[in-house]
Amino acid sequence: MGMVTAGPSGADEAPKEVVHSQKLPLLFLCHRIPYPPNKGDKIRSFHLLHHLSQHFDIHLGSFVDDPEDWPWVAELEKYCASVFLRPLYSRLATLRSLWGFLGGQALSVPYYRDRKMLEWAESVTVQNDLRHAIVYSSSMAQFLPAQGANFERKVIDFVDVDSDKWRQYASQKPWPLNWVYHREARCLLALEQALAKQFDAGLFVSSAEADLFHQLSPDTAHKIGFYNNGVNCDYFDPAFDADAPELNPYPEGSVPLVFTGAMDYWPNVDAVVWFVHEVLPLLRGEYPQVTFTIVGGSPARAVRQLARQPGVAVTGRVPDVRPYLKYAIAAVAPMRIARGVQNKVLEAMAMARPVLVSEKGLEGIAASDGDQVLLAESSDDYGRLIGALLKGDYPHLGERARQCVLSGFSWQENLPEVVLLLGGESRLPRYARGYVDI
Repeated sequence: MGMVTAGPSGADEAPKEVVHSQKLPLLFLCHRIPYPPNKGDKIRSFHLLHHLSQHFDIHLGSFVDDPEDWPWVAELEKYCASVFLRPLYSRLATLRSLWGFLGGQALSVPYYRDRKMLEWAESVTVQNDLRHAIVYSSSMAQFLPAQGANFERKVIDFVDVDSDKWRQYASQKPWPLNWVYHREARCLLALEQALAKQFDAGLFVSSAEADLFHQLSPDTAHKIGFYNNGVNCDYFDPAFDADAPELNPYPEGSVPLVFTGAMDYWPNVDAVVWFVHEVLPLLRGEYPQVTFTIVGGSPARAVRQLARQPGVAVTGRVPDVRPYLKYAIAAVAPMRIARGVQNKVLEAMAMARPVLVSEKGLEGIAASDGDQVLLAESSDDYGRLIGALLKGDYPHLGERARQCVLSGFSWQENLPEVVLLLGGESRLPRYARGYVDI
């Protein structure tokens, strides 16, 4: 079986050839094209797709919100029996989402409303006699034909408790946005609770997310489980450039800190803006050689403006994030708003780098402060910990961080139980990693 790398995305690797046989047909609905796997939700959805393709003939319906993703459709088709993609234009979708105010809906539902997607889902279900379905993201449940009434088994991967993320957004925004975000949090929670009742099983990205939803929707706790994200540790390996040390992207003599992530995602924007304004000046006052590099595609205007600050670089999308991780003294993840698992933290840990991370950024990752990561909440924390790293403290931190990821975040170990839930190998399984007992 051949191998494929994500090319310009620099994100991940996975087997790409799938030989279709007499497998159960499966409807897979996903809010964003799951290829290339170059950001958090797409990494998870791609690995889910790839694993399920070994057990099911997948009929995929999804949206494309980034024009740069269209050239990768041929790669995606290698995992599927059929693929139906629709362009998603953010400005038009945002206008469409305003109808949610009139209908009392979560705004994300009309944001993705699409007549052709619904028609395709109904048609492909009838033509292929589909009886199994997986929905990735609550906004895609609207395309499940007849709300899944005729399906033998249907599973939804919520990923995060999105309603709580909007609640956190509201706490950071002034009026009237805080009112809009509070409303979205309420409407999304009602939608999540309704979908948890409708589906045979609901999955989240970590035990922490599943625990939270258990509290928010106790009536459906018996159907709620989780599977951890994974990391391709063969790709995110600090030895990747053993014969090419010239890949170091940082100026000689600098002490680089790095942040990686999609830089049009507001929690990431909030994190780096806070770090540059509140932490970096104090660090550079004590250690003038410290620099901060922000690595990630589609940087928002607020992020691009940070490049004007002394010691700050904003790269945009890069072909390979690994050199930026390997040659940094530390990766930072000063998340003030977060839900689910931060892939940026896992990838930096897999690269055996010290990671300075907030408690919110560490949610769902069972790593020990001072042994595998370093918890940092304030500018004083960062000053103290950067000083300790420069003195050579925590010499085994990176090595232990990598071992933590190797032992707990393997796609091969985490995904087989999703197959069981869908009925591909066994009926009525118990979902060992969560609450599900169906």
